[in-house]
Amino acid sequence: MNDLSPEEELTQLKRELSKLKLEANLRKSLSTQLEAQKKIADQAKEEALKKSEELEGISGKLAKYLSPQIHEQIFSGKQSAEVTSSRKKLTLFFSDIVGFTSISDELESEEITSLINFYLNEMSIIALKYGGTIDKYIGDSIMIFFGDPTTKGPEEDAKLCVEMAVEMLEKMDELKGTWGKNFSLRNDLEIRIGINTGYCTVGNFGSNERLDYTAVGGTVNLASRLESVANSGSICISEETYLLVNSFFKFHDPKEIDVKGYLRKIKYYELNRDAKVDANQIINLSGSNFNISIDKEKLTQQEYAQIKNAIDRLQSQKT
Repeated sequence: MNDLSPEEELTQLKRELSKLKLEANLRKSLSTQLEAQKKIADQAKEEALKKSEELEGISGKLAKYLSPQIHEQIFSGKQSAEVTSSRKKLTLFFSDIVGFTSISDELESEEITSLINFYLNEMSIIALKYGGTIDKYIGDSIMIFFGDPTTKGPEEDAKLCVEMAVEMLEKMDELKGTWGKNFSLRNDLEIRIGINTGYCTVGNFGSNERLDYTAVGGTVNLASRLESVANSGSICISEETYLLVNSFFKFHDPKEIDVKGYLRKIKYYELNRDAKVDANQIINLSGSNFNISIDKEKLTQQEYAQIKNAIDRLQSQKT
């Protein structure tokens, strides 16, 4: 039974109506806010997607200026964009086109650009196939190294580098005739290659505004020097590289050159592309205190006697 007077009932109804209106307004306000938040979230998502696409575009463009290994290291966060370096054992590769200066004098700038880009593209495909880090292009010259940012060990790195060099020469043989047909050259292009293995300082060099990821040191300079003494279509390697790969490839007898910064003549070897290696012909032994490589085919009786005498002396000292 309702004991409220009509006036009280009216007052109560007004209160309930006001409450319902307030709740309705709150729901409407909340719905409007949620709608606004959703719109903001959608806009933020769209903006983030746009930025992501822009970054991917920038990354793709930047990838053309960096070796793939370095690009991956930077964008994965493994490599910082700071002036920093470390010392590592690398195998360095240098190559250039023989007589390129006189060749370029015969061509217009557009023709030179087309020629160089075609050549560098063909060589770069091979370099990346073998896992080489393309350091830089210097005109017609190419600098590549193995052993950073990833390495398979000094011997395997050196072996891959030489295999890469051999395939590059094979590619140049394959392209004979192309240079005259497509680029109006009188003669086919020929390249020469120098390879050296040793410790280098590798990393970011430059200023806070401009960095270059490269390798520096005597090992780099010697690889470049060996390239300069190589004949057309040949590969010259240092003794350090030779000791790592001579069980996989055949070489001509060693030669010596004077190199600025070295007190003694530097021994180097030219790859014999026509000869195959007998795996049982080369004896390679190494340890923390020694490194021995013997070509049984070239070993003379006098050298055999010297080796035997050295072993006898070692055994007598141990007993």
